[in-house]
Amino acid sequence: MFTGIDEVDWASLRHAYGSAEDVPALLRGLASADPAEREIALDGMYGAVHHQGDVYDSTLACLPFLLALVADEAVAERGGIVELLTSIGQEGEDREPADGAYAMARTAIRAGADVFARLTQDPDPEVRRAAAGALVRFLDEPARALGLLRQWIMVERDDRVLLALAEGLGVFARRHPGHAADAVDLLTAQSAPPFGPGLRLAALGQLAGCAPDRLPADLVSTVVRLLRERSAGRPCRAEEPDRPDTDTLVGRLRRLRPSDEEGSQLLRTLHRGLDDRVDERIALLVGQLSSPDTTDRCNAVWMTPGLIREWRADYSEVVALIGAQLGTEDDRLREAALSVLDGLCGLAAPAADDLHALVTSRPDLWVRQWERGAPTLGDPVKALAWCGDPRVVPVLAQILAGPVVPDDLGRAVVPLGRAGAPLAPELRRRLGDVPLDAPETHDRALPLLSALKALGDTRAVPEVLRLLPGTADERWPREAVVRTLGAFGAAARVAIPALRGLLDTESAAVAAEALWSVEGDVSAVLPVLIRELTSDGFRPRSAANALARLGPPARAALPELYRMAASDELWERTAAACALWRIGGDPELAAPILRSAWTKNPHTRLPIATCVTALGPAGEPLHDLLREELASPRRHQAPTGGYGSHDILDDLELLRACREGVGEP
Repeated sequence: MFTGIDEVDWASLRHAYGSAEDVPALLRGLASADPAEREIALDGMYGAVHHQGDVYDSTLACLPFLLALVADEAVAERGGIVELLTSIGQEGEDREPADGAYAMARTAIRAGADVFARLTQDPDPEVRRAAAGALVRFLDEPARALGLLRQWIMVERDDRVLLALAEGLGVFARRHPGHAADAVDLLTAQSAPPFGPGLRLAALGQLAGCAPDRLPADLVSTVVRLLRERSAGRPCRAEEPDRPDTDTLVGRLRRLRPSDEEGSQLLRTLHRGLDDRVDERIALLVGQLSSPDTTDRCNAVWMTPGLIREWRADYSEVVALIGAQLGTEDDRLREAALSVLDGLCGLAAPAADDLHALVTSRPDLWVRQWERGAPTLGDPVKALAWCGDPRVVPVLAQILAGPVVPDDLGRAVVPLGRAGAPLAPELRRRLGDVPLDAPETHDRALPLLSALKALGDTRAVPEVLRLLPGTADERWPREAVVRTLGAFGAAARVAIPALRGLLDTESAAVAAEALWSVEGDVSAVLPVLIRELTSDGFRPRSAANALARLGPPARAALPELYRMAASDELWERTAAACALWRIGGDPELAAPILRSAWTKNPHTRLPIATCVTALGPAGEPLHDLLREELASPRRHQAPTGGYGSHDILDDLELLRACREGVGEP
């Protein structure tokens, strides 16, 4: 199986970490009799030869040897190698034709796909399980592939392999629409008695993705019943072969995976297939979260964020049920619920009573200590604060008075608004104690600045102004200080000389806007902002945003703003159009630019909605966009299938701005 391996000039080939001269040892390690050596070799293949899904010239050179390895029954644990080949071949499917290495890899694996057909009868069930996905993806004869699947299903007895076959049928139906009918018929048969609950759930999940019209009318009740039947028959922990305890990514992922990974995957597939059928997905989550089985509830908790981040709906019942998990004795379930609630911001409000009960009963959870790095605020305290619940204020006060104060505590004060006012004196004191020349200065200061700005605590001007010289060399911390001073308005007049001193720096626009907020003199800042419109990088956009706030008194900037409105850069056009409308009062040019930006990039919607709100009744030409956004069930700023820590918060801000813009409560 390694014939010709030494004839390849591996040293001239590359992988993620440079020369591929170590690849022959990795390939030979995959065939080792030592389980630890095999795992280390597989980890090395993913880490270097297929790093983060990339395909290199060394990856292509490996393919003949990987195909030979999976064909040899003497090689143990070949299922992992089949999965590696599947991953390599899949990577190129959605890429442009110009990505030649990916296309070449896919072509090479397809050319050797007969090996996957032979693996359908392999004695190792793990090999057969992996082969199901490879067969439907790489065998270029759909009729032959479907025939193999049909025969295979009739004789297969291993439950995990049967689940993989159901997934394979779904993949086949989506990849080969002309041959999908027979695959869908097989899935429909598998979704009904006499098949067991696990296979029926797998088949329903695939039907949701490829033939939703074949789903039963009582889908939710059927799934919940099958889930409970499956849980009742599931052992406490699935039997698994002994594995080496290696310090590899493969080993770590195995240790971190859910206690019921199979059940988690079954329900994830179903939720993904249901997609925009949000009411059914919510009802399904309610059923899962009401299960007597803690593992089923834990799986449901982890599935919730993906739904909430992408779709707008009434999640109060789901969130309340997640909150109810905080009282469980199962540490894993409680930690999952806390982690999810901490990311829901104001949407976690239905769980506030449960969060408060946990916070008051478990002071040991107020601050989280890490093996490495500074302590952080505990999840239950953060989640309760981000609900805007004032009951967290005494707890934050106790933490502030204690020996260990997390640097991120200030951020938890922001959503409390004026309710956090009792915390202001201690926050000011802590800001005044921040060293000006220490490595941790910015990490400690920025959250405190956010808190004092949100509280509108003008008594903090001296402590804030004190930080300005210490941020002279770094733009973002410097501008955070400047914006905080600007938010204090006339109360920050003592900062006027310092702000004027920044008008010739890269932060000139931010400083000018703050100076105007403090001093109220348009003539003192208008020339600076007009000059900044012709600068490079981020500065023109910052200047346009500042000019928009100045409004009609900034009419002298209109010629430069008209020029900027024709920019090739979308964000510059958007900022210029908002400024033109707010200064000149003419929507004829601005409205089409903003409407186009709104459609092209959903992330422009919050600043556009904020602009329309500031215009008041004059913003009516774009009110239709705001109303459409309020009526839309999708959170357009959230990446589909991805994750961003501010997805929900950003969307809640967008909806707030849209409601305010059209005068809705």
